[in-house]
Amino acid sequence: MKEFNGKVAVITGSASGMGRAVAERCAQEGMKVVLADIEQKALDRAESELRAAGATVLAVRTDVSKPEALEALARKTLDTFGAVHLLHNNAGVSAGNAVWETTLRDWQWAMGVNLWGVIHGIQAFLPIMLNQDTECHIVNTASMGGLMSTPFIGATYNVSKWGIVAISETLFHEMALMGTKIGVSVLCPGYVNTRIVDPERNRPPETLNDPAWEARRQAAAHVQTVKQLGSEWCSTGMEPREVADIVLSAIKEGTFYIYTHPEFMMASEQRAMEVLQDIPPQSLFNAMIFG
Repeated sequence: MKEFNGKVAVITGSASGMGRAVAERCAQEGMKVVLADIEQKALDRAESELRAAGATVLAVRTDVSKPEALEALARKTLDTFGAVHLLHNNAGVSAGNAVWETTLRDWQWAMGVNLWGVIHGIQAFLPIMLNQDTECHIVNTASMGGLMSTPFIGATYNVSKWGIVAISETLFHEMALMGTKIGVSVLCPGYVNTRIVDPERNRPPETLNDPAWEARRQAAAHVQTVKQLGSEWCSTGMEPREVADIVLSAIKEGTFYIYTHPEFMMASEQRAMEVLQDIPPQSLFNAMIFG
């Protein structure tokens, strides 16, 4: 998609972080922006600030884990703007720790937002794009965690992000084979200065763990170590606006894999070598985390 001006962008998880930054860049390009997020106060603030900057905005509180919420978002988008040209399935959370410490409620929450959120977004908006028969693009936010398996960051995160990469690759093939005008990209960022390490603020009550059990888990040494390092790495990570610039450029160029941290690619190269040579996985992050 080469031209943005006058077109419509729908971005989930857009009240803060990378989603908010992408929304701002889309508005700067002259796009009409649909903000979708579960955090109402942050969503209201984003809507107000984008409007004050001159953007044409629609804000819809959306729980991406619910298919009916994405269907409603699609209807409101069409009722308001009459079309959709860019869909960025960006909403995401981190949950769980070691595999054996990750509860079914952790799985339910993280997979519901990260993986099912992308599935629901595609189901709701792709038929609209196909019917339009106009130049469109879909970006799905995965992670470098979708290309490697880092220990102790949450099995739910790794699995959901790998799933997003798989969905994106499959959809890319399908859109190309069908000869559509719909481009597909998967965003695989490294550490970005967002609140991804503090997702509990938006966790639905029905997915909360037993408080006493959760307190014991959080007190574990390996949990404390990973949490501290994650906070440090994110706080000093790339700024969301830099990611937004990379995303918009990738859409214009039709780039499929969108990387923010090329230095992380050595981990993917190592993984490919391990697969080809039948070597047990040796995470490059093990030494960084545990010495």
